[in-house]
Formats: sequence, C-alpha cells, structure tokens
Amino acid sequence: MGSRVGAASRGGDPVSRNLELTLLLGAVLICGFGHAGSSLALTGSLPPDLVVHVAVLALPPLLCHLAVRRFAPHSDPLILPLATLLTGLGIVLIHRLDIAYQARYGSPAAVGGQIMWAALAVLGFIAVAVALRDHRRLQRYPYVAVTVGLVLLMAPAFCPGDVYGAKRWIFLGPLSFQPGEFVKIVIVLFFAGYLTLRKDALALAGRRFMGMYLPRGRQLGPIAAVWVISLLVLVLERDLGTSLIFFGAFVIMLYIATERTSWVLFGVGMFAVGAFVVGSFEPHVHGRVVAWLHPMDIYLPPEQRPAGLISDQAAQALFSFGSGGMLGSGLGQGHPELIGFAGRSDFILTTVGEELGLAGVMAVILLYALLAERGLRTAVTVTDPFGKLLAAGLATTLVLQVFVVVGGVTGLIPLTGKALPFLAQGGSAMVANWLLVALLLKVSDTARRPAPVPAADLDAAGTQLVRR
Repeated sequence: MGSRVGAASRGGDPVSRNLELTLLLGAVLICGFGHAGSSLALTGSLPPDLVVHVAVLALPPLLCHLAVRRFAPHSDPLILPLATLLTGLGIVLIHRLDIAYQARYGSPAAVGGQIMWAALAVLGFIAVAVALRDHRRLQRYPYVAVTVGLVLLMAPAFCPGDVYGAKRWIFLGPLSFQPGEFVKIVIVLFFAGYLTLRKDALALAGRRFMGMYLPRGRQLGPIAAVWVISLLVLVLERDLGTSLIFFGAFVIMLYIATERTSWVLFGVGMFAVGAFVVGSFEPHVHGRVVAWLHPMDIYLPPEQRPAGLISDQAAQALFSFGSGGMLGSGLGQGHPELIGFAGRSDFILTTVGEELGLAGVMAVILLYALLAERGLRTAVTVTDPFGKLLAAGLATTLVLQVFVVVGGVTGLIPLTGKALPFLAQGGSAMVANWLLVALLLKVSDTARRPAPVPAADLDAAGTQLVRR
C-alpha cells in the first residue's frame, strides 16, 4: 500500500530560500540603520537619500536571491546573506569615511564607485548562477585555468607604475584593476582539478623521519614550482599578500587531498625561508617588516629611526584600535581619517575597531568565519572529489585573505596591502569575491540536493509513494 508524501525534489528547498530571503532583509535593515546612524553623528541629521540608499542596497541582493531560487534552489541559505551584510557594512563605512575625508583632505567621494562595482559584482554573480549548470564542468579545463592564472599573476610585473610601493595593478587608460584578485579563484580551480587527478601519487609515503613520512623526491616538483612562482611574485611585484595566499591555498588544498602533514610542514618551512630571504633584501618588503617590528619608532628623530621605516600607518592603526576600547566611540564619532588614504583599503578595519570597538571587530571576524564555515561544510557534504577541493579551496582563500589583512592591521604580521574582502574599497576585489560566493553556492546546491527518487516510486502525477 502506498500514500502520497509530497512532490519530488525538483521543486527546490522553499524553507531554505525563505530563510535566505528573511536574512537578506535583515542584512539590508542593519546596513540602513548604520547609514542613518553615521549620518546623524557626522551631520546632525538623517541623510536625505536614506530611502533611495536602502532601496539601492536591497535591489542587488534580491536579484541574486531570485537567481538562486531559480538556478541553485538547494544551496546554503546563509552564504548570500553573509556576503550581502559584509558588502553593505563596507558601503556604510566608506560613506562615513567620505564625509570625514572631504572635511579634512578635500577628497572626492568614493561610495558611488563602490556601489557601482557592487552592482557589477552582482551581475557577475547572476551570470555564474545562470551559466554554470554543474560545477564539475570546470574540472575539464585545469591547464587552461593555470595558464590564464599565471598570465594574470605575472602581468603587473611587466606593467609600468607602482602604487604604494607594490606592482599589483594593470592600467588600461583611466581604468585599473588588480588581476591578483581573480587569480585566487582561477588558481583554486586549477589546484582542485590537478589534485583530483594526482592526489594518489602525491599521497605516497617516502622515508620516515622523526615520526613523519617525508614526501618522495619526485613528488616535490609541484610544491617546488608553486614555491618558486610565489617568490617571483614577492620579488617582482613586491606583493607579500598575494604570494602568501597563492602558496598557502596550494599547501592547504594539498593537505586536504593527501592528508599528509609532511606537506604542510614542508610548505610552511619553504615559504618562511623564501619570505625571510626576500624580506631581507627587497627594499619595499623589508620596509614593511621594519614597520611591523618597530611601529612606534616612526616618532623618533629621523636619525634615530631604523633604516627603511618611512610610514606611521602601523602606529596609527594601533592607536585607533586602542582608542576604541571594548565598545568603541560610536559609529561616526571617531577619527579613523587620521590614517589617511589607507582608511579605505586594508585599514578600513581600524574604523570598525575605533568606532565599534573590540566587539565590532569580533563581530566582523565572526561573519567571515561563518562564511568560511559554510564553505567548509559544503566541502564536507559534497560527494565528488573535485567539488570537495573546490569548496575547501575557495573557503581557504577567503580565510587566508582575511588573515593577512587583519593580521597586518593589528600588528600580528607585516602589512600586506590586500583589500579586506567585501568590506574595503576596490572594484576588482568586490567582483572577484562575489564570483567566489557564486561558485560556493553552486557547489552547495549540488551538495544539498536530495537524491533523485526512482521512477518506480513515483505515481502518474510525479508524487513519491511510501511503501509499507
């Protein structure tokens, strides 16, 4: 005897999609209140464009939600709201800094450009959601991906012009973009495809030393090649952040694929040696290391300062965090503009620390941690090896970028100059990070999709029957 228990799984997951919509509306409301609160603190009145601003914040994520509901109906319901909340908070902070920068330095507003890039990023998100029917199709082109990635990675080294001491931009007339932001995705695609094919050979044990199995000599080739490329990026482009993310993502994905701790130890050791050598001789990287080790020495007389120390940004960041205390001065009531231009890039976190305090910084870090956790949960849930490595690699890349930015600004590691994902100003970073979110959603859609019901268990109307 059989009874009807509901339609087949082809209709999607309405509970998850409704939860996603509710969280999206909550994220938009939080950002709307933040925009109103910062304007009240800075100008004494509500912004005249408050309703328009909230509508502009709400429209792109709602379009993303409709695309997800149609083309990724089983995907994780938290990923899109988390990315929306971080992007909206970034727009609130940039608008708050615009007012302060204009008053102190006469700088033009940047929030309009950030909103434009966020809209373009949403279009890219929707394009991926619609065009990529199955993430496993990306496994067919690993060597095309690595070729494109390496060209983009090394291109800034051959382009004229440094920006703040690093060569990570490509200039096309009045436009510029950072290819390194897109390389992190392309390289993860290659690593996932390559390791899916080669993980058995890479997992073979070599000699045993101090309780660990060392990699076999001929299997050291891939990690040595990636190590050399990361050092070339560090030397030619003076970009510590991209080099660390590039090499770190490979080592972590290698460990996930092979479960060999020895790969991690070798990778950390090789990068530490390379970074030490480059940091000792390359002037720009050496200057970052000196500023990290002696941030307060910038206030000594010039003849007493360590060689290579030329910036007070590291010290100003520490002052900003210290003045914020536990709960901060209140949104719009601090002075993060004292750091100068850096307040709109990696140092935008100091605005959070000064005006929202340690509680605000921890809340932002927890948002990133939760987003990475959903990516790693997807990696655990999805069944195909390529999808596991792809989701884990994308989540790892996000974690590494947050680590190098937060670690640099707080003084844990030298400054890297990378943009804080979603939060900081930057068109290339915004588009790349939303493409990353789109890929995670497509993998999670596959991971959470129910198994198809056999045709024998469906009645003529397509309804599943339960046999008793």
